[in-house]
Amino acid sequence: MSEQAYDSEDLLQRLIAEHPSILAGDQFDCVRPKRWLLIKREAGIPDASAIADRWSVDHLFLDQDGVPTFVEVKRSSDSRIRREVVGQMLDYAANSMVYWPDGAIRSFFAASCAITQQDPVERLGDFLNPAGNLEIGGSVEEFWQNVETNLRAGRVRLVFVADEIPPELRRVVEFLNTQMNPAEVIAIEIRQFVGSGVQTLVPIVIGQTAQAEAKRSARTPGVRWNRERFFIELQDRKGDRVAAIAKELITLAEQNSTRLGWGTGAQYGSCIPIVEKNGLEYNPYILWTNGRVEVQCKLIRLRPPFTDDTFMNEWAERLNEIPDLNIRSEDWSRRPAFDMEALANPTVYAAFENAMKWFWSKL
Repeated sequence: MSEQAYDSEDLLQRLIAEHPSILAGDQFDCVRPKRWLLIKREAGIPDASAIADRWSVDHLFLDQDGVPTFVEVKRSSDSRIRREVVGQMLDYAANSMVYWPDGAIRSFFAASCAITQQDPVERLGDFLNPAGNLEIGGSVEEFWQNVETNLRAGRVRLVFVADEIPPELRRVVEFLNTQMNPAEVIAIEIRQFVGSGVQTLVPIVIGQTAQAEAKRSARTPGVRWNRERFFIELQDRKGDRVAAIAKELITLAEQNSTRLGWGTGAQYGSCIPIVEKNGLEYNPYILWTNGRVEVQCKLIRLRPPFTDDTFMNEWAERLNEIPDLNIRSEDWSRRPAFDMEALANPTVYAAFENAMKWFWSKL
């Protein structure tokens, strides 16, 4: 067999869509190989205007852990593979994280299943349990929740695919994959060999340096966070100043909540103030070890009295008026987030504290 160039970029794109296994999931993790679920080809991504899609990624996949995986395909003969494609992929990641509404990836998948006349729940169930010997139960909903959490936390994977990865791109990928966390940046070289009527594709994964893998394996998935672990991680990531702000926010929560919940995230820890009232749980915000505060608007508006727009709008106005938080009115159907560091300003912190005390007073 002899190596042969692809007739077109579209051919390589179609091969990836029809045979995702050529993305070499076993080279990502030999113990627990990655499996790929194609969500959509040419998935549109808007920019700040959010009026229409500005970009489209060649393929959007999810792995079995719900990590969004952006795959961009270029032939080595395309000069854009050396520089332009890197900025392009960073645009995809940054803008999808902010401007895709909740449920966007799930909607993409449902639309793709409609075209192929497949039931999306059955298709996802087959993917999550390929052996067919497990009851999926609530795992489908949990999976989509993980997808949203991963996307908003920036836990995504950027994959450059080509018949040959040029040295310039290889160096950039290895550098980014070492520096970026929790995002992962990978290149896959897929060479084609043809002979005697047989076509063979040989993938090689590039970018998983020992240093990058050590950083990613430092956190054990599925272990519940606690106060001590949360603050050690936050201080390590964001420093003493942000850790001090988090302590104030947790003290405020403890004074007004029933209890604190702690997340089980593999990459980011979370602290969740919870108020239990009339059999319902209210968690107005979540603190993350990446230094962000996530306001749970989408959930709260499903709980009384905030099902009444009067209450929801009042709370929204109080938060919208706080300088430096940059919470926009259109974010109130989502889960807007801001940097804890914005609360270092005493005026901003006092305004946020007043808005939260007003919220708790209505329960």
